Amino acid sequence: MKLFVSFLALLVAFAWGEVTEEDHVMVLTNANFDKAISDHAYILVEFYAPWCGHCKALAPEYAKAAKRLKDEGADVKLAKVDSTVETALAEKYAIRGYPTLKFFKDGNIIEYNGGRTAEDIISWVKKKSGPVAVQLEDAEAAEEFVKDALAAVGFFKKADSDKAKAFLDAAALIDDVKFGMTSADAVYKALKAEGDGIVLFKPFDDGREVYEGEFEVEKLKNWILISSMPLVSDFTQETAVRIFGGNIKSHMLLFCSKKADGFDKTLEEFTKAAKEYKGKLLFVTINADVEDNGRIMEFFGLEKTELPTIRLINLGEDMLKYKPSFTEFKASDVIKFAKDFLDNKLKPHLLSQELPEDWDKHPVKVLTGNNFASFIKTAGKPVLVEFYAPWCGHCKQLAPIWESLGEHYKDSDKVVIAKMDATANEVEDIRINSFPTIMYFKNGALEGSHYGGARTLEALIKFVESDGVVGSQKGEDEADEEAPTGEAHEEL
Repeated sequence: MKLFVSFLALLVAFAWGEVTEEDHVMVLTNANFDKAISDHAYILVEFYAPWCGHCKALAPEYAKAAKRLKDEGADVKLAKVDSTVETALAEKYAIRGYPTLKFFKDGNIIEYNGGRTAEDIISWVKKKSGPVAVQLEDAEAAEEFVKDALAAVGFFKKADSDKAKAFLDAAALIDDVKFGMTSADAVYKALKAEGDGIVLFKPFDDGREVYEGEFEVEKLKNWILISSMPLVSDFTQETAVRIFGGNIKSHMLLFCSKKADGFDKTLEEFTKAAKEYKGKLLFVTINADVEDNGRIMEFFGLEKTELPTIRLINLGEDMLKYKPSFTEFKASDVIKFAKDFLDNKLKPHLLSQELPEDWDKHPVKVLTGNNFASFIKTAGKPVLVEFYAPWCGHCKQLAPIWESLGEHYKDSDKVVIAKMDATANEVEDIRINSFPTIMYFKNGALEGSHYGGARTLEALIKFVESDGVVGSQKGEDEADEEAPTGEAHEEL
Protein backbone atom coordinates (compact mmCIF):
# COMPACT_ATOMS: atom_id res chain seq x y z
CA MET A 1 0.00 0.00 0.00
CA LYS A 2 2.83 2.40 0.94
CA LEU A 3 4.56 1.67 -2.38
CA PHE A 4 1.30 2.39 -4.25
CA VAL A 5 0.91 5.75 -2.46
CA SER A 6 4.49 6.72 -3.36
CA PHE A 7 3.90 5.74 -6.96
CA LEU A 8 0.65 7.73 -7.02
CA ALA A 9 2.48 10.79 -5.63
CA LEU A 10 5.03 10.52 -8.42
CA LEU A 11 2.27 10.35 -11.01
CA VAL A 12 0.60 13.45 -9.56
CA ALA A 13 3.91 15.35 -9.50
CA PHE A 14 4.53 14.42 -13.11
CA ALA A 15 1.02 15.36 -14.22
CA TRP A 16 1.09 18.76 -12.54
CA GLY A 17 4.71 19.50 -13.37
CA GLU A 18 5.79 19.76 -9.75
CA VAL A 19 9.45 20.46 -9.08
CA THR A 20 11.67 17.80 -7.53
CA GLU A 21 15.15 18.35 -6.10
CA GLU A 22 18.49 16.57 -6.38
CA ASP A 23 21.13 17.60 -3.83
CA HIS A 24 19.08 20.74 -3.05
CA VAL A 25 19.06 21.73 -6.74
CA MET A 26 15.65 22.10 -8.41
CA VAL A 27 15.19 19.78 -11.42
CA LEU A 28 13.37 21.68 -14.14
CA THR A 29 11.61 20.25 -17.18
CA ASN A 30 9.50 21.62 -19.98
CA ALA A 31 6.44 20.84 -17.83
CA ASN A 32 7.47 22.82 -14.75
CA PHE A 33 9.96 25.42 -16.01
CA ASP A 34 7.61 28.38 -16.52
CA LYS A 35 5.85 27.81 -13.19
CA ALA A 36 9.17 27.64 -11.34
CA ILE A 37 10.31 30.90 -12.91
CA SER A 38 7.04 32.64 -12.04
CA ASP A 39 6.99 31.26 -8.47
CA HIS A 40 10.49 32.45 -7.58
CA ALA A 41 11.89 35.95 -7.98
CA TYR A 42 15.49 34.73 -8.32
CA ILE A 43 16.58 31.46 -9.95
CA LEU A 44 19.98 30.50 -11.34
CA VAL A 45 19.49 27.76 -13.96
CA GLU A 46 22.25 25.49 -15.23
CA PHE A 47 21.66 23.99 -18.68
CA TYR A 48 23.85 20.88 -18.77
CA ALA A 49 24.55 17.61 -20.57
CA PRO A 50 25.21 14.40 -18.61
CA TRP A 51 28.30 13.60 -20.73
CA CYS A 52 29.89 17.05 -20.32
CA GLY A 53 33.11 16.94 -18.28
CA HIS A 54 32.87 20.57 -17.17
CA CYS A 55 29.28 19.97 -16.02
CA LYS A 56 30.44 17.01 -13.93
CA ALA A 57 33.16 19.17 -12.36
CA LEU A 58 30.64 21.92 -11.58
CA ALA A 59 28.00 19.60 -10.07
CA PRO A 60 29.38 19.24 -6.49
CA GLU A 61 30.11 22.98 -6.20
CA TYR A 62 26.66 23.82 -7.56
CA ALA A 63 25.02 21.46 -5.05
CA LYS A 64 27.11 22.90 -2.21
CA ALA A 65 26.03 26.42 -3.15
CA ALA A 66 22.37 25.35 -3.33
CA LYS A 67 22.51 23.80 0.15
CA ARG A 68 24.17 26.84 1.72
CA LEU A 69 21.66 29.22 0.16
CA LYS A 70 18.80 27.04 1.41
CA ASP A 71 20.29 26.78 4.92
CA GLU A 72 20.66 30.57 5.03
CA GLY A 73 17.05 31.03 3.99
CA ALA A 74 18.08 33.00 0.90
CA ASP A 75 15.49 34.01 -1.68
CA VAL A 76 17.67 32.60 -4.45
CA LYS A 77 17.07 29.11 -5.84
CA LEU A 78 19.46 27.01 -7.89
CA ALA A 79 18.06 24.80 -10.64
CA LYS A 80 19.22 22.64 -13.52
CA VAL A 81 17.93 21.48 -16.90
CA ASP A 82 19.18 18.40 -18.74
CA SER A 83 19.40 19.93 -22.21
CA THR A 84 19.79 16.54 -23.89
CA VAL A 85 16.29 15.63 -22.65
CA GLU A 86 14.58 19.03 -22.49
CA THR A 87 15.53 19.97 -26.04
CA ALA A 88 12.67 22.45 -26.41
CA LEU A 89 14.01 24.48 -23.46
CA ALA A 90 17.56 24.31 -24.82
CA GLU A 91 16.34 25.64 -28.16
CA LYS A 92 14.15 28.32 -26.57
CA TYR A 93 17.06 29.72 -24.56
CA ALA A 94 19.64 29.32 -27.39
CA ILE A 95 21.93 26.95 -25.51
CA ARG A 96 25.09 26.54 -27.60
CA GLY A 97 27.51 25.03 -25.10
CA TYR A 98 27.70 23.29 -21.74
CA PRO A 99 27.38 24.27 -19.03
CA THR A 100 25.42 27.47 -19.69
CA LEU A 101 24.05 29.29 -16.64
CA LYS A 102 21.30 31.90 -16.79
CA PHE A 103 19.96 33.96 -13.89
CA PHE A 104 16.24 34.71 -13.93
CA LYS A 105 15.50 37.87 -11.95
CA ASP A 106 11.80 38.73 -11.82
CA GLY A 107 11.47 37.02 -15.21
CA ASN A 108 14.39 38.89 -16.79
CA ILE A 109 17.47 36.95 -17.89
CA ILE A 110 21.06 37.78 -16.92
CA GLU A 111 23.92 35.68 -18.31
CA TYR A 112 26.01 34.18 -15.50
CA ASN A 113 29.67 35.19 -15.79
CA GLY A 114 30.98 34.30 -12.36
CA GLY A 115 33.36 31.61 -11.17
CA ARG A 116 32.64 27.92 -10.65
CA THR A 117 33.22 27.39 -6.96
CA ALA A 118 30.37 27.35 -4.45
CA GLU A 119 31.70 30.59 -2.95
CA ASP A 120 31.81 32.26 -6.38
CA ILE A 121 28.26 31.18 -7.20
CA ILE A 122 26.87 32.33 -3.84
CA SER A 123 28.65 35.68 -4.04
CA TRP A 124 27.39 36.28 -7.59
CA VAL A 125 23.72 35.44 -6.98
CA LYS A 126 23.63 37.42 -3.73
CA LYS A 127 25.02 40.44 -5.55
CA LYS A 128 22.37 40.11 -8.27
CA SER A 129 19.49 39.53 -5.87
CA GLY A 130 20.24 41.93 -3.03
CA PRO A 131 21.77 45.31 -2.21
CA VAL A 132 25.18 45.88 -3.79
CA ALA A 133 26.75 46.48 -0.36
CA VAL A 134 25.96 44.95 3.03
CA GLN A 135 25.48 47.45 5.86
CA LEU A 136 27.97 46.60 8.62
CA GLU A 137 26.46 47.80 11.89
CA ASP A 138 28.68 46.21 14.54
CA ALA A 139 32.29 45.07 14.98
CA GLU A 140 31.57 41.34 15.25
CA ALA A 141 29.58 41.25 12.00
CA ALA A 142 32.22 43.32 10.23
CA GLU A 143 35.09 41.07 11.33
CA GLU A 144 33.16 38.00 10.18
CA PHE A 145 32.38 39.71 6.85
CA VAL A 146 36.06 40.27 5.96
CA LYS A 147 37.43 37.05 7.50
CA ASP A 148 39.20 34.94 4.86
CA ALA A 149 37.26 36.76 2.15
CA LEU A 150 37.81 39.08 -0.77
CA ALA A 151 35.81 42.07 0.43
CA ALA A 152 35.78 45.80 -0.22
CA VAL A 153 34.50 47.93 2.64
CA GLY A 154 33.52 51.57 2.30
CA PHE A 155 33.92 53.70 5.42
CA PHE A 156 31.71 56.77 5.14
CA LYS A 157 30.32 58.86 8.00
CA LYS A 158 27.78 60.25 5.54
CA ALA A 159 26.15 57.40 3.63
CA ASP A 160 24.68 59.82 1.08
CA SER A 161 27.99 61.56 0.27
CA ASP A 162 29.32 61.72 -3.29
CA LYS A 163 32.17 59.38 -2.34
CA ALA A 164 29.77 56.82 -0.91
CA LYS A 165 27.61 57.00 -4.03
CA ALA A 166 30.67 56.48 -6.26
CA PHE A 167 31.63 53.44 -4.17
CA LEU A 168 28.16 51.90 -4.53
CA ASP A 169 28.07 52.62 -8.27
CA ALA A 170 31.44 50.87 -8.69
CA ALA A 171 30.26 47.95 -6.53
CA ALA A 172 27.28 47.42 -8.84
CA LEU A 173 29.70 46.78 -11.72
CA ILE A 174 31.71 44.02 -10.02
CA ASP A 175 30.38 40.51 -9.41
CA ASP A 176 33.11 38.51 -7.68
CA VAL A 177 34.00 40.78 -4.74
CA LYS A 178 31.89 41.20 -1.60
CA PHE A 179 31.02 44.80 -0.72
CA GLY A 180 30.24 46.25 2.67
CA MET A 181 29.63 49.77 3.92
CA THR A 182 29.62 51.33 7.37
CA SER A 183 29.44 54.56 9.33
CA ALA A 184 29.73 52.90 12.76
CA ASP A 185 32.67 53.97 14.94
CA ALA A 186 32.97 50.44 16.35
CA VAL A 187 33.49 49.04 12.85
CA TYR A 188 36.06 51.73 12.01
CA LYS A 189 37.99 50.67 15.10
CA ALA A 190 37.62 46.91 14.61
CA LEU A 191 38.79 47.04 10.99
CA LYS A 192 41.50 49.63 11.72
CA ALA A 193 40.14 52.29 9.38
CA GLU A 194 41.77 55.66 10.02
CA GLY A 195 39.04 57.72 8.38
CA ASP A 196 36.62 57.78 5.48
CA GLY A 197 37.75 55.73 2.50
CA ILE A 198 37.84 52.23 1.02
CA VAL A 199 39.79 49.20 2.19
CA LEU A 200 40.06 46.00 0.16
CA PHE A 201 40.48 42.95 2.41
CA LYS A 202 41.96 39.87 0.75
CA PRO A 203 43.09 36.40 1.88
CA PHE A 204 46.45 36.72 0.08
CA ASP A 205 49.47 39.01 -0.36
CA ASP A 206 49.46 41.69 2.39
CA GLY A 207 45.89 41.00 3.47
CA ARG A 208 44.54 44.51 2.91
CA GLU A 209 44.97 47.51 0.63
CA VAL A 210 43.75 51.09 1.04
CA TYR A 211 42.43 53.07 -1.92
CA GLU A 212 44.34 56.31 -2.47
CA GLY A 213 42.92 57.50 -5.79
CA GLU A 214 40.13 59.78 -6.90
CA PHE A 215 36.51 58.86 -6.18
CA GLU A 216 35.44 58.35 -9.77
CA VAL A 217 33.41 55.24 -10.58
CA GLU A 218 35.64 53.95 -13.40
CA LYS A 219 38.84 54.51 -11.42
CA LEU A 220 37.36 52.84 -8.36
CA LYS A 221 36.18 49.87 -10.41
CA ASN A 222 39.57 49.40 -12.09
CA TRP A 223 41.43 49.64 -8.78
CA ILE A 224 39.21 47.03 -7.15
CA LEU A 225 39.49 44.65 -10.12
CA ILE A 226 43.28 44.97 -10.25
CA SER A 227 43.87 44.88 -6.50
CA SER A 228 41.57 41.89 -6.03
CA MET A 229 43.98 39.74 -8.04
CA PRO A 230 47.00 38.23 -6.25
CA LEU A 231 50.43 39.46 -7.32
CA VAL A 232 50.82 36.00 -8.86
CA SER A 233 47.69 34.04 -9.76
CA ASP A 234 47.67 30.27 -10.07
CA PHE A 235 45.74 29.17 -13.16
CA THR A 236 42.97 26.69 -12.37
CA GLN A 237 39.49 26.01 -13.71
CA GLU A 238 38.16 28.08 -10.80
CA THR A 239 40.43 31.10 -11.41
CA ALA A 240 40.22 31.05 -15.22
CA VAL A 241 37.21 33.39 -15.36
CA ARG A 242 38.91 36.05 -13.22
CA ILE A 243 42.24 35.74 -15.06
CA PHE A 244 40.95 35.90 -18.62
CA GLY A 245 37.91 38.05 -17.91
CA GLY A 246 39.80 40.79 -16.12
CA ASN A 247 40.85 44.23 -17.32
CA ILE A 248 44.53 43.34 -17.77
CA LYS A 249 44.96 41.60 -21.13
CA SER A 250 48.76 41.19 -21.14
CA HIS A 251 49.82 38.16 -19.11
CA MET A 252 53.27 36.99 -18.01
CA LEU A 253 52.99 33.21 -17.75
CA LEU A 254 55.30 30.97 -15.75
CA PHE A 255 55.05 27.37 -16.94
CA CYS A 256 56.41 25.14 -14.20
CA SER A 257 56.17 21.92 -12.25
CA LYS A 258 55.35 22.60 -8.63
CA LYS A 259 56.95 19.27 -7.76
CA ALA A 260 60.29 20.27 -9.26
CA ASP A 261 63.35 21.09 -7.18
CA GLY A 262 63.88 24.82 -7.10
CA PHE A 263 60.24 25.72 -7.69
CA ASP A 264 60.05 27.89 -4.56
CA LYS A 265 63.08 29.92 -5.66
CA THR A 266 61.69 30.32 -9.18
CA LEU A 267 58.36 31.53 -7.79
CA GLU A 268 60.15 33.95 -5.46
CA GLU A 269 61.98 35.60 -8.40
CA PHE A 270 58.78 35.67 -10.45
CA THR A 271 56.90 37.35 -7.58
CA LYS A 272 59.61 40.01 -7.20
CA ALA A 273 59.09 40.96 -10.84
CA ALA A 274 55.30 40.93 -10.40
CA LYS A 275 55.55 43.67 -7.76
CA GLU A 276 57.16 45.99 -10.33
CA TYR A 277 54.31 45.67 -12.83
CA LYS A 278 51.16 45.47 -10.72
CA GLY A 279 48.27 46.89 -12.72
CA LYS A 280 50.18 46.67 -16.01
CA LEU A 281 50.76 42.94 -16.46
CA LEU A 282 49.06 39.95 -14.90
CA PHE A 283 51.52 37.36 -13.58
CA VAL A 284 50.21 33.79 -13.72
CA THR A 285 51.63 30.35 -12.91
CA ILE A 286 50.54 27.35 -14.98
CA ASN A 287 51.28 24.03 -13.30
CA ALA A 288 52.42 21.40 -15.80
CA ASP A 289 51.61 18.67 -13.27
CA VAL A 290 47.90 19.30 -13.92
CA GLU A 291 46.77 17.21 -16.88
CA ASP A 292 44.15 19.73 -18.02
CA ASN A 293 46.89 22.32 -18.56
CA GLY A 294 48.46 20.21 -21.31
CA ARG A 295 46.38 21.92 -23.98
CA ILE A 296 47.67 25.33 -22.88
CA MET A 297 51.26 24.11 -23.09
CA GLU A 298 50.50 22.77 -26.55
CA PHE A 299 49.12 26.19 -27.55
CA PHE A 300 52.51 27.68 -26.65
CA GLY A 301 54.45 24.82 -28.26
CA LEU A 302 56.01 23.77 -24.96
CA GLU A 303 57.29 20.42 -23.74
CA LYS A 304 57.79 19.51 -20.08
CA THR A 305 61.52 19.21 -20.71
CA GLU A 306 61.64 22.98 -21.32
CA LEU A 307 60.28 23.88 -17.88
CA PRO A 308 60.43 26.13 -16.01
CA THR A 309 60.02 28.77 -18.69
CA ILE A 310 58.20 32.03 -19.32
CA ARG A 311 55.96 33.25 -22.09
CA LEU A 312 54.14 36.55 -22.44
CA ILE A 313 50.81 36.80 -24.24
CA ASN A 314 48.61 39.70 -25.25
CA LEU A 315 44.95 38.64 -25.31
CA GLY A 316 44.06 40.94 -28.16
CA GLU A 317 42.53 39.87 -31.44
CA ASP A 318 45.80 38.35 -32.67
CA MET A 319 46.74 36.59 -29.37
CA LEU A 320 50.39 37.53 -29.87
CA LYS A 321 52.94 35.50 -27.89
CA TYR A 322 56.46 36.49 -26.83
CA LYS A 323 59.42 34.35 -25.81
CA PRO A 324 62.32 35.58 -23.65
CA SER A 325 65.95 35.04 -24.60
CA PHE A 326 67.02 34.10 -21.07
CA THR A 327 66.80 30.65 -19.51
CA GLU A 328 68.03 31.42 -15.97
CA PHE A 329 65.37 32.70 -13.58
CA LYS A 330 66.29 36.08 -12.14
CA ALA A 331 63.79 38.78 -11.25
CA SER A 332 65.92 41.35 -13.09
CA ASP A 333 65.64 39.39 -16.36
CA VAL A 334 61.87 39.03 -16.02
CA ILE A 335 61.58 42.75 -15.26
CA LYS A 336 63.61 43.66 -18.37
CA PHE A 337 61.53 41.29 -20.50
CA ALA A 338 58.35 42.97 -19.23
CA LYS A 339 59.77 46.45 -19.84
CA ASP A 340 60.80 45.60 -23.40
CA PHE A 341 57.29 44.30 -24.07
CA LEU A 342 55.61 47.43 -22.71
CA ASP A 343 58.04 49.57 -24.73
CA ASN A 344 57.10 47.64 -27.93
CA LYS A 345 60.66 46.39 -28.40
CA LEU A 346 59.80 42.70 -28.74
CA LYS A 347 58.88 40.72 -31.84
CA PRO A 348 56.09 38.13 -31.52
CA HIS A 349 57.23 34.54 -31.22
CA LEU A 350 55.73 32.30 -33.91
CA LEU A 351 55.74 28.53 -33.52
CA SER A 352 57.17 26.26 -36.20
CA GLN A 353 57.98 22.58 -36.47
CA GLU A 354 60.98 21.26 -38.32
CA LEU A 355 60.13 20.72 -41.99
CA PRO A 356 59.79 16.97 -42.72
CA GLU A 357 62.16 15.68 -45.42
CA ASP A 358 59.23 14.30 -47.43
CA TRP A 359 57.01 17.37 -46.97
CA ASP A 360 56.43 17.75 -50.74
CA LYS A 361 56.66 14.10 -51.80
CA HIS A 362 52.93 13.35 -51.41
CA PRO A 363 49.74 14.75 -53.00
CA VAL A 364 49.01 16.72 -49.81
CA LYS A 365 51.93 19.03 -49.08
CA VAL A 366 53.00 19.58 -45.47
CA LEU A 367 53.51 23.19 -44.43
CA THR A 368 55.13 24.61 -41.29
CA GLY A 369 55.46 28.08 -39.87
CA ASN A 370 58.87 28.45 -41.49
CA ASN A 371 57.99 27.49 -45.07
CA PHE A 372 54.36 28.64 -45.26
CA ALA A 373 54.85 32.14 -46.69
CA SER A 374 57.52 31.16 -49.20
CA PHE A 375 55.47 28.21 -50.47
CA ILE A 376 52.31 30.29 -50.99
CA LYS A 377 54.29 32.98 -52.82
CA THR A 378 56.19 30.61 -55.13
CA ALA A 379 53.64 27.81 -55.75
CA GLY A 380 52.65 29.31 -59.10
CA LYS A 381 49.01 28.31 -58.59
CA PRO A 382 46.36 28.57 -55.88
CA VAL A 383 46.93 26.67 -52.64
CA LEU A 384 44.13 25.16 -50.55
CA VAL A 385 45.27 24.70 -46.95
CA GLU A 386 43.69 22.81 -44.09
CA PHE A 387 44.73 24.17 -40.68
CA TYR A 388 44.14 21.28 -38.30
CA ALA A 389 44.77 20.03 -34.77
CA PRO A 390 45.88 16.43 -34.14
CA TRP A 391 43.32 16.00 -31.34
CA CYS A 392 40.36 17.53 -33.23
CA GLY A 393 37.59 15.03 -33.98
CA HIS A 394 36.29 16.99 -36.98
CA CYS A 395 39.84 17.09 -38.42
CA LYS A 396 40.13 13.32 -38.07
CA GLN A 397 36.86 12.91 -39.97
CA LEU A 398 38.13 15.22 -42.70
CA ALA A 399 41.57 13.54 -43.03
CA PRO A 400 40.66 10.78 -45.56
CA ILE A 401 38.60 13.25 -47.62
CA TRP A 402 41.55 15.66 -47.68
CA GLU A 403 43.87 12.89 -48.87
CA SER A 404 41.39 12.03 -51.64
CA LEU A 405 41.26 15.71 -52.60
CA GLY A 406 45.05 15.70 -52.83
CA GLU A 407 44.98 12.63 -55.08
CA HIS A 408 42.33 14.26 -57.27
CA TYR A 409 44.52 17.32 -57.91
CA LYS A 410 48.03 15.83 -57.66
CA ASP A 411 48.78 16.37 -61.37
CA SER A 412 46.63 19.47 -61.80
CA ASP A 413 47.67 23.01 -62.65
CA LYS A 414 44.60 24.38 -60.87
CA VAL A 415 45.57 23.99 -57.23
CA VAL A 416 47.96 22.55 -54.64
CA ILE A 417 46.40 20.79 -51.67
CA ALA A 418 48.26 21.33 -48.39
CA LYS A 419 47.85 21.02 -44.64
CA MET A 420 49.41 22.53 -41.53
CA ASP A 421 49.26 21.52 -37.87
CA ALA A 422 48.10 24.84 -36.45
CA THR A 423 48.78 23.78 -32.86
CA ALA A 424 52.51 23.59 -33.59
CA ASN A 425 52.90 26.18 -36.36
CA GLU A 426 51.88 29.82 -36.65
CA VAL A 427 51.86 32.33 -39.50
CA GLU A 428 51.97 36.08 -39.04
CA ASP A 429 48.61 37.80 -39.68
CA ILE A 430 46.68 34.51 -39.97
CA ARG A 431 44.52 33.84 -36.92
CA ILE A 432 43.06 30.36 -36.54
CA ASN A 433 39.94 30.48 -34.37
CA SER A 434 38.67 26.94 -34.81
CA PHE A 435 39.56 23.56 -36.26
CA PRO A 436 39.56 22.64 -39.00
CA THR A 437 39.97 25.96 -40.80
CA ILE A 438 40.22 25.75 -44.60
CA MET A 439 41.65 28.67 -46.59
CA TYR A 440 42.24 29.31 -50.29
CA PHE A 441 45.29 31.35 -51.31
CA LYS A 442 45.82 32.55 -54.88
CA ASN A 443 48.13 34.82 -56.88
CA GLY A 444 50.87 34.31 -54.30
CA ALA A 445 49.04 36.50 -51.77
CA LEU A 446 49.00 35.66 -48.07
CA GLU A 447 45.46 37.00 -47.67
CA GLY A 448 43.34 33.90 -48.13
CA SER A 449 39.58 33.37 -48.37
CA HIS A 450 37.80 31.07 -45.92
CA TYR A 451 35.92 27.98 -47.02
CA GLY A 452 32.63 27.48 -45.20
CA GLY A 453 30.82 24.80 -47.18
CA ALA A 454 30.25 21.12 -46.55
CA ARG A 455 33.30 19.01 -45.79
CA THR A 456 32.68 16.49 -48.56
CA LEU A 457 34.91 15.65 -51.50
CA GLU A 458 32.28 16.85 -53.97
CA ALA A 459 31.79 20.21 -52.25
CA LEU A 460 35.54 20.83 -51.93
CA ILE A 461 36.10 20.04 -55.62
CA LYS A 462 33.30 22.44 -56.54
CA PHE A 463 35.00 25.12 -54.40
CA VAL A 464 38.32 24.64 -56.19
CA GLU A 465 36.74 24.51 -59.65
CA SER A 466 35.00 27.84 -58.94
CA ASP A 467 38.37 29.38 -57.98
CA GLY A 468 37.34 29.75 -54.36
CA VAL A 469 33.86 31.19 -54.91
CA VAL A 470 31.27 28.44 -54.35
CA GLY A 471 31.29 27.60 -50.64
CA SER A 472 33.23 30.66 -49.55
CA GLN A 473 30.35 31.64 -47.28
CA LYS A 474 29.43 29.53 -44.26
CA GLY A 475 27.04 26.82 -45.35
CA GLU A 476 24.11 25.53 -43.36
CA ASP A 477 25.46 22.01 -43.45
CA GLU A 478 28.86 22.90 -42.03
CA ALA A 479 29.89 20.70 -39.14
CA ASP A 480 30.70 22.15 -35.77
CA GLU A 481 34.25 23.38 -35.30
CA GLU A 482 36.50 22.93 -32.30
CA ALA A 483 38.19 25.81 -30.49
CA PRO A 484 42.01 25.91 -30.46
CA THR A 485 42.30 26.04 -26.67
CA GLY A 486 40.37 24.07 -24.11
CA GLU A 487 38.22 26.47 -22.14
CA ALA A 488 35.86 25.42 -19.36
CA HIS A 489 32.94 25.24 -21.76
CA GLU A 490 31.97 22.41 -24.09
CA GLU A 491 30.39 23.15 -27.45
CA LEU A 492 27.34 21.28 -28.64
